[in-house]
Amino acid sequence: MAFPLRKLELRPLGNTGLRLSCVGFGASPLGNVFGAVSENDAVASVREAFRLGINFFDTSPYYGGTLSEKMLGKALKAAGVPRNEYIVSTKCGRYVDGFDFSAERVTRSIDESLARLQLDYVDILQCHDIEFGSLDQIVNETIPALQKQKEAGKIRFIGITGLPLEIFTYMLDRVPPGAVDVILSYCHYSINDSTLEDLLPYLKSKGVGVISASPLAMGLLTDNGPPEWHPASPELKSACKAAAARCKEKGKNISKIAMQYSLSNKDISSVLVGMNSVKQVQENVTAASELALFGKDQEALTEVEAILKPVKNQTWPSGIH
Repeated sequence: MAFPLRKLELRPLGNTGLRLSCVGFGASPLGNVFGAVSENDAVASVREAFRLGINFFDTSPYYGGTLSEKMLGKALKAAGVPRNEYIVSTKCGRYVDGFDFSAERVTRSIDESLARLQLDYVDILQCHDIEFGSLDQIVNETIPALQKQKEAGKIRFIGITGLPLEIFTYMLDRVPPGAVDVILSYCHYSINDSTLEDLLPYLKSKGVGVISASPLAMGLLTDNGPPEWHPASPELKSACKAAAARCKEKGKNISKIAMQYSLSNKDISSVLVGMNSVKQVQENVTAASELALFGKDQEALTEVEAILKPVKNQTWPSGIH
């Protein structure tokens, strides 16, 4: 690193009283979702995350068919950090064998997750990709079941996740005030798609915390480009590839520019990005540190925005991620 890393900024999460590191550790890669990760690498990544000030870790029983939760649990235990110094979020309702938001399944799910994570409680339990379930069932059955688990001390706060932004307003207009504490949105606050911004005043009015995932748009805003299965249109993929190439020509890295773009909105409590190596942890924290010290690289950002303007806010069907 060319300069001393600053301690990561901590941001409040809605009305929860939690303060999340502005960079969050997405643990889906620990489930071998993007290639094999050894237990040693997982432990080293989590240790480095703690060392550099990351205090928020997100996983799900769906990632790697429960492997992500198991690996994160082992890594957290190995790191030996006091439990009250970090925040763990996991999910329920989406599993390798399909979706099930029934009260019985999500209640069982919490106990299974706690066993894999080797924890007595999780800070946040989120209903995972709710657009694939019945939203009315989640309002009337799932959320009340989670509230019982909250009362039992197994979870501290309740969240919902998904791709289409309209699911959040649908849910929050129907649940009792304070029943949902946090939303996790992905792929809607990055250089190519900033539609989450329009929803922020509404979420703030509800006292709901906001976590934004996939600042690199599931690989679109990287030098290597997205995986083959990425659901974006050919036009969007092509524009992102051109933007990445332009950055490279100028000696810049599109992923760092994208990460800093997402981090610069303080109404988003944490930007969640998948990590599976010490190097990735360092790169993400460096992006945040440089942003805090020097601000955004406005010249490079303006060029990238100009290239992406014809495809700005173009999304894709839910379901592939």
